[in-house]
Formats: sequence, C-alpha cells, structure tokens
Amino acid sequence: MTEPVADRRPRVPATPIASGVSRVALPTVGFWVAKALSTAMGESVSDWSTKAVDPVLAVLAGFALFVVALAWQLTRRAYRPWAYWTAVAMVGIFGTMAADVAHVALGLPYAVSFVLCAVLLGGLFALWKRTEGTLDVHDVTTTRRELLYWAAVVLTFAMGTALGDLTATTLHLGYVASIVLFAVAILVPVVGYRRFGWGAVPSFWTAYVLTRPVGASVADWLGKPVREHGVGLGSGPVGLVLVVALVVAVAVTARRDPTS
Repeated sequence: MTEPVADRRPRVPATPIASGVSRVALPTVGFWVAKALSTAMGESVSDWSTKAVDPVLAVLAGFALFVVALAWQLTRRAYRPWAYWTAVAMVGIFGTMAADVAHVALGLPYAVSFVLCAVLLGGLFALWKRTEGTLDVHDVTTTRRELLYWAAVVLTFAMGTALGDLTATTLHLGYVASIVLFAVAILVPVVGYRRFGWGAVPSFWTAYVLTRPVGASVADWLGKPVREHGVGLGSGPVGLVLVVALVVAVAVTARRDPTS
C-alpha cells in the first residue's frame, strides 16, 4: 500500500496579507539617516514657508501636498523609496505646521499638545495591535495596516515637534541642551535592544518618536537667530541644505533597491 505524500503546499497565514511585501521602509542604517534628515528638514521648511508667504496659505498648501504625497505612496502597493520618503517629508513639513498652528493660533501650550498627541498615539497603537495583532513595520502589507502606520507617523511627528519646543522654550533648556537630551534618550532603546534583549517593536517606535525632537532641535538651533540662542543661518538656507541632503540619501537608497 502506497504511503500518502505529505502536502508541501505553503500554508495560508491566519492574518490575510495582500502581497507579503512590506509597503514601508524597514529599519536600516540608511533608513535612520533619511529619517533624521526628514525631521530636521520638515522643521526648517515649515518655519521658512510660514514666514515667506501668508501662514494660512502655507498651511493649506502644506496640507494639499501632504495629501498628494500620501496618495502617491498608498497606490504603490510595495515599498518604493521616492514615493515613501516624499510622503515622510510632507508629513514632516505639515506635521510641524499642525503643531505650530495648535500653539500659535489656538493658544495650546506645548505640554498640552504633547500629552494630547501621546494619548492619541497610545490609543492608535492599541487599536492597531488589537485589529492586526502586530505593530511590526515588517508586516505593513495591507492597505489597512499602512493607513494605521501613516496615522502613527503623523502623530509621532506632531508629538515630537511639541516635545522639542517644550524642552527648548517652555522649559528654557535651549536648543543645544535639547539636542543632547534627546540624543541620549535615543540611546536607551538602542542599547536596550542590542544589549538587554528589549523587544524590537517597542524599541523601534520609541526611537522613531525621539528622532523628531532631535531633528527639530538641530534645525531650530541652526536656523534661529542668535538673539534666540540659535546659530543664525536662517530657516531657508538650512531647509535647502537639508532638502538636498535628503534627496541624496534617498537616491542612494533607491540605487541599492532593485525594485525601486
């Protein structure tokens, strides 16, 4: 009697996956370099644009470009460096504008903005975990997961902006001290993950949040006038240099990625 042949067909995962391919960038050295540049760039370009033109017009234009960039990214169905980092760049710019509008136009203190964004982000992570079972960026393979991912990215940028301004201005630490503070804080999840076996997912998102206030503090320090304890280079020139640096970083990433 012939023995039954084992079924070697791949098993279908319990959670449906659209393509099995991540639609967003994965955490590599190049990712963190581009992320840091995008955070600083968003701060500088936002500051420059709201002074160069009418602030209302600048915010409306920033929102429109953010929507276009996000729509481009969402229709890619897989990670494409140029689409992804364009969306991140516009999140950085518009996220800064949103945080500044909440503070300047609505009179919302930075501490309140930070706490509000933190609560919203915590709620979003809870929803994401409950509906999808994971917050791992390697598993952002469906439209719903990607929408949750981008909602988290927007909130991390807004929260990081408020946190950076809170320490630099409200708490009077200044930009240099804020840079040092957040740079040291980023080392906590990095060391925890590499040396003490901390979870990869919480370590990633903690570092992701903290890159924003570091980048924003660096941009403010370079661009703000000397009377405000900055270097005085101006937000326009600083923003332009950072845009060029980000384009170069993405070009290097795209060149290394054969699917881009």
